[in-house]
Amino acid sequence: MSWVEHVVIAPFSYDFMQRAAIVGVFTAVVAGVLSCWLVLVGWSLLGDAVSHAVLPGVVVAYALGLPLAVGALVAAVLAVGLVGSVRERTTLREDAGIGVVFTGLFALGLVLLTVLPRGPHLNELLFGSVLGITQAALWQTLCCGAVALVALLLCRRVLTWWAFDATHARASGVNTTAVRWVLLGSLALVVVASVQAVGVILVVAMLITPGATAYLCTRRFHRMLLLAPLLAGGSALAGLLLSYHTNVSSGGAIVLAQSALFAVAFGVARLRGKPRG
Repeated sequence: MSWVEHVVIAPFSYDFMQRAAIVGVFTAVVAGVLSCWLVLVGWSLLGDAVSHAVLPGVVVAYALGLPLAVGALVAAVLAVGLVGSVRERTTLREDAGIGVVFTGLFALGLVLLTVLPRGPHLNELLFGSVLGITQAALWQTLCCGAVALVALLLCRRVLTWWAFDATHARASGVNTTAVRWVLLGSLALVVVASVQAVGVILVVAMLITPGATAYLCTRRFHRMLLLAPLLAGGSALAGLLLSYHTNVSSGGAIVLAQSALFAVAFGVARLRGKPRG
């Protein structure tokens, strides 16, 4: 058996690695597409907020014997709604509302972990367990991710228009509120799809790093939309192989691979001149 067969091909002969590859690559690709708009609009903090805010929903769903995706989706929608309410009904800046909502919900999740008798393992929630994902969880993840991906692709032109110039889009008759909620809804679905793969804490890296890396590599947005998911999917495969051979956290390895690509892109940008900003 050659080195390539032993290191790259042989691990995927196992069913658990096949399921992990499907979930890991698919969620990474969908998150990579979404990350392009999040980076462009400047919603990195919002992605962080939603990813942390799903914790209480996941804990409650686990305790009740429900699919984790159901609890995560309810909590994500609640978080998005609360952030929107704080922004629209107070004079606080959006970042303040985000900080209050996501820390409050994340703290609620930690408290529920300690009081519920059938709480899940903390490490699995925080850092994911893609290598141990079940068939049922796989289908839940694929469904949530597919809905988000279809919505993003169908609305990609108006989303891009709004992201570059929301004022002009609004003046031209675009319902910018609806566009904003499409992006927020997609964010919630992608977080739900990704949380079982990389966990609550590391989801934000999948939502931001691919888009940020692609942003450093090209000045054309349509190229970003191709490059970001490509880099994300490749990182997912590399991270899974690293996790398999070294017995480290699979979610951490995936994010580490994405961070390594960002470091390379940043270094190349520095050599060519000042990085974009």
